[in-house]
Amino acid sequence: MPVDHYENFPVASWLLPRRLRRPVEAIYRFARSADDIADEGNAPAAERLAQLAAYHAELDRIERGDTPTDPIIFGPLAIAIREFAIPLAPFRDLLSAFAQDVEKTRYAHFGEVMDYCRRSANPVGRLMLHLYGDHDPRHLAFSDAICSSLQLINFLQDIAVDYRKDRVYLPQDELAALHVSEKQIADGDARGTWNMMMGRQIERARKLLQAGAPLGRQLKGRIGLELRVTILGGETILRKLHADPGCVFHNRPVLTKKDWMIMLGRALY
Repeated sequence: MPVDHYENFPVASWLLPRRLRRPVEAIYRFARSADDIADEGNAPAAERLAQLAAYHAELDRIERGDTPTDPIIFGPLAIAIREFAIPLAPFRDLLSAFAQDVEKTRYAHFGEVMDYCRRSANPVGRLMLHLYGDHDPRHLAFSDAICSSLQLINFLQDIAVDYRKDRVYLPQDELAALHVSEKQIADGDARGTWNMMMGRQIERARKLLQAGAPLGRQLKGRIGLELRVTILGGETILRKLHADPGCVFHNRPVLTKKDWMIMLGRALY
């Protein structure tokens, strides 16, 4: 299962128990394809929104107990939803966030960014906990913190990538307060107060990740290991961003094979 395309899906398939691989693949296929509708190709906004509306209609069919019209994406998803009694709200939240990507390109303040994270990232963690049969409210809160942090980290990684799509996820009021302009992003200019602005964004994402990190030790077995690796991955990207805040313009920070080996070793021991 390829998991490198939909960045908000913190799943390493080789760590999954066999019984969960099919439902996770079905959920991932749904999320990836819907994200592609919002992000890929040159279709006009109205067409993208219509395709996402069709996804909502398929979820409605599943909710009514009807057979989905799309057997490739929604057939396996319907089976997983029935077998594991998966709630539909997280899927609808994801579609809401993807539709917002089509319509909204700027965020006035951090509260708006977090509202987006609540729908674009947090549902993934909640779905995974549901599949593992974990409904502890504290664990859900920890998961939300981790997933939102990972989304913020991805925004920082992709500042230049997102700008080319005419999207800026950095809070507009914070950019203005530090006199960081969109022209700097367009020009790949990390001078002036860029490092200060990035430092604040990095620290906030780090604190949010740390707030959820206890979940990695509280969950036992493979899900705990998987989550610890995911958290360490976020921490590694944050360290790279901190070391060179301008790297988003010339050397987008990614996890290397060496990083993965170190992360797995630390997660195990």
